[in-house]
Amino acid sequence: MSAPASSELRAETLFPVGVAALAKRYDGFLLDQWGVLHDGTTAYPGAVDCLERLRAADKTIIILSNSGRRGRENEAVLAGMGFGRELYHHIVSAGDDAHEALLRRDEPAYRDLGERCLLIARPGEEYLADGLGFSLTADPDQADFILNLTFDPERQPLPGWRPLLERGAARGIPMICGNPDRHRVHASGRLHEAPGLLALAYEELGGQVHYHGKPYPRIYRSCFGIMGLPPEKVLAVGDSLAHDVAGAANAGIGACFIAGGIHKDELVWPDGDAPEAESCFALFARDDQHPRYCIPRFAW
Repeated sequence: MSAPASSELRAETLFPVGVAALAKRYDGFLLDQWGVLHDGTTAYPGAVDCLERLRAADKTIIILSNSGRRGRENEAVLAGMGFGRELYHHIVSAGDDAHEALLRRDEPAYRDLGERCLLIARPGEEYLADGLGFSLTADPDQADFILNLTFDPERQPLPGWRPLLERGAARGIPMICGNPDRHRVHASGRLHEAPGLLALAYEELGGQVHYHGKPYPRIYRSCFGIMGLPPEKVLAVGDSLAHDVAGAANAGIGACFIAGGIHKDELVWPDGDAPEAESCFALFARDDQHPRYCIPRFAW
């Protein structure tokens, strides 16, 4: 079968004004956090209202996040920005997904990991490995594997991790990555580095990485189990082509791309309110990701 012509690909992406048009077709929504609901500090205008309207329409809502933190912590973060617990049904995070896999140890990659864990986490977040039964070590020569969940790029810049990554890769120990995002939006307007960049660097050094979160299938299976809806009734909403849109395609569900998130500066905004369609098509073609819908921001 020949590849679709560019005009056919363009016809696949629709540009509704907002979420209201999508609520008529879908019963379940998988919503990203950063770049969709908030910038890490403040809720985006219209986001809380949009969730309220979706809940009033009896839609099933899961916050599907690549955060390395567990769901309860993400609940607290969202509550601090005005997203009450009544606005969604569940939070499913990449950190939760990794935690579950490490606890169960029933998948080939996890059966023989060993017990000595080198944890990559922000200062003060060592508790993220609690309850897993591992002993923590900061020495890559003593570790059986690396668990990569969070890091602070300003206090822990990527180059500072390189000696540790080099030693781990030389020894052939695997990395478990509980946040595959390489960048995330920030209140400053700049993109901040994220744990996925450490995982990429490890792979480039020859290290083996087992990923959790979007776009990998395990986390979507968890969401489908919770929602109990057929795939054609579920829509993923996110701002990352590599994670949200690609993950939705892998899971066999539709995707709505939020243009005003992580890719905002790669698009043309003639009047500041909506992106130019041609610039969206060029971005989609470049990454070979073609969402079903594209809207400027998560608003009704």
